[in-house]
Amino acid sequence: MRNKRHASLGAVAAVALALAACSSVGGGGSSTTTAAGGETGGAGEPAAGPFTIGVSNGFVGSEYRTQMIDDIEEAAAEYQEEGTLNDLMLENADTDVNGQIQQVRNLINAGVDAIIINPNSGTALDAVFQEAADQDILVFAIDQAVDTESVINVGIDQGAWAAESAAWVAEQVGEGGNIVVVNGISGHPANEARWAAAEAEFDEVGVNVLTIVDGGWDQTTGQQQMTTLLATYPEIDGVWTQDGMGFGILQALITADKQNEIVMSGEARGGFMRLWSEQDEEFQSVAVVNPPGTGATALHIAMAMFQGQSLKDSSLTDGHNVVLDLEPTITNANFAEVWEQYKDMGDNYVLDSILTRDQAAELLE
Repeated sequence: MRNKRHASLGAVAAVALALAACSSVGGGGSSTTTAAGGETGGAGEPAAGPFTIGVSNGFVGSEYRTQMIDDIEEAAAEYQEEGTLNDLMLENADTDVNGQIQQVRNLINAGVDAIIINPNSGTALDAVFQEAADQDILVFAIDQAVDTESVINVGIDQGAWAAESAAWVAEQVGEGGNIVVVNGISGHPANEARWAAAEAEFDEVGVNVLTIVDGGWDQTTGQQQMTTLLATYPEIDGVWTQDGMGFGILQALITADKQNEIVMSGEARGGFMRLWSEQDEEFQSVAVVNPPGTGATALHIAMAMFQGQSLKDSSLTDGHNVVLDLEPTITNANFAEVWEQYKDMGDNYVLDSILTRDQAAELLE
């Protein structure tokens, strides 16, 4: 398989002016008191705190998002015990873009010092992000990147993530092979970045994409969609899908006794990996880790920036992106070793990685 793991923490790019303006809290050169009660330092100066961090999550329909919030809360607890973090305010509910704009405004009005957001759009939140920037509130987009340069994106390269599994599927089915695609939610930044990268892999090999459907990053919907696809398209060689639907899709293949005839991309999650472990060696799949812990990593970065530090130029790509390395891809070749490590974590567990405080500190100066 071609190596698509080009995402790197050490990617070097010039820092955009908009990011430089928010790279240290209270960049005006003198201490100010925030609405949340914490005292911010001047440019490069430590800040007294304690601080308040808000979290905006506009989609709660998956185990990934539940674990993401749990990771953030666990990371926050350490700072709360130390007295440097006053509160973690959660806006955590299923909502559309307009609803998430209101979530962010609620956090701004509450006087938070930073916002960690898993955004429902790459561009539609630009105006409310500017409102936050105008009040010197740091904003971190996790899991899905946004275009706004005043926002610091923290996460893996979603395109590189998708290209890993798409290249594997393309290699398995070969030129002229027929595949179906079960995407997440059309319009979401991660979905669009993933499909663009996956489609490029299929085009390069000459794979025939029979149809594309949305599965809503939901196991039940994914299973229903796959059942319909099996009934509609009798000549399927492979399935490419995203996280949150692999378990359901494999269930559909097993029910139809097609799991050894149709190759599929899977997911680095407990339920799917358990089903994988129960299949015979003819079953072939691939899984790429998409860590929910990016929110906790962003929180560590925010707390360091409150103390007057700023992100190093070498920690950023395109001026405002902290791009995290992909974990090793899971295939039949290394599955047994990985499964042995995680088999007791439960079906809802998502394989994870979080930068520690010390690792996050290495990104700043």
